[in-house]
Amino acid sequence: MSKGSENVSPGFLVWRLSTKWRVAVDRAVTPLGLTHAQYALVASLYGMQRHGERPSQRRLADHTGLEPLYVSKLARSLESAGLLERTRDPRDPRAVQLALTEQGQERTRQAIKVVQGLLQQLLAPLGGLGSARTRDFARELTTLLDAPLDPFANDGDSDADTKSYDGESYDRQSDKEQS
Repeated sequence: MSKGSENVSPGFLVWRLSTKWRVAVDRAVTPLGLTHAQYALVASLYGMQRHGERPSQRRLADHTGLEPLYVSKLARSLESAGLLERTRDPRDPRAVQLALTEQGQERTRQAIKVVQGLLQQLLAPLGGLGSARTRDFARELTTLLDAPLDPFANDGDSDADTKSYDGESYDRQSDKEQS
């Protein structure tokens, strides 16, 4: 993939990296009876519980970036597996609070160890998990995640001068500015 990557759009690279990561995590946590999405949910919940939180489904959806309806579906399946409990919030009867069971906490600890190993592998080319390059990379990713995206913001901007690589387009002007 690295050959010729300077001509590939950043969007395509983000997509490829996210797909590579999702597939690797899926394969790694399958022996533990989890999917990547379930792992994202239980690992986030595990961290929140360690900080004394018992989040609602909505709060966990906001934290993970998953759709609330999908979090509800995942929570039901994890509850059926005995890994999570769902209870009504005493302050808001419409809200459902989530907590890992003891079995869920143990399974999540195992999954976190497995995924940490994958993360070490992924970040090795940048110097490893604690390297300055990895910290810079994490800051850049955070900047991108914090940037608002409106899929309809460029409607009507059809005469933009673009070139396309791997199904992605970007403005030629940005190429000229970087040269």
